[in-house]
Amino acid sequence: MGINKRDEGKKVNSNINVTPMVDVMLVLLIIFMVITPMLNNKVNVDLPQADAAVVMEDANKEDAVIVAVTRDGRTFLGGDQVTLDDLGGKISAKLENKTSKQVYMRADVRANYGKVMDAVDGIRAAGVSQLGLLTEKRDTDTPPPTKK
Repeated sequence: MGINKRDEGKKVNSNINVTPMVDVMLVLLIIFMVITPMLNNKVNVDLPQADAAVVMEDANKEDAVIVAVTRDGRTFLGGDQVTLDDLGGKISAKLENKTSKQVYMRADVRANYGKVMDAVDGIRAAGVSQLGLLTEKRDTDTPPPTKK
């Protein structure tokens, strides 16, 4: 009488294939790298275009103080809507512990000029001496708009 011995258990491969997991992680990394710069601008405004635009890298930092004026005249500090009366006090509170007392403004190209100037006055009331006006660099291929 013979014993029938099965060796099928020795053929089982118990290694984990990590290639699909690495592929998924790389795709997620790329997605987050593309999306993250867009999250910085909490208020959507169409910035005016300028020929002599200078890159302001500090405006992209997370702790930058950014004031936005929309085309309908609303004023935002970061992502929070504020009134023009409260703007100076809130900016002073944000700049209290900072060494750089610079504020950046993003104003819509179609915003009322008076509303933008009221926001600038509110920023100046907070004691800010350096105000950066954010614009987009105009493409050299397209000519500047002509007034009729």
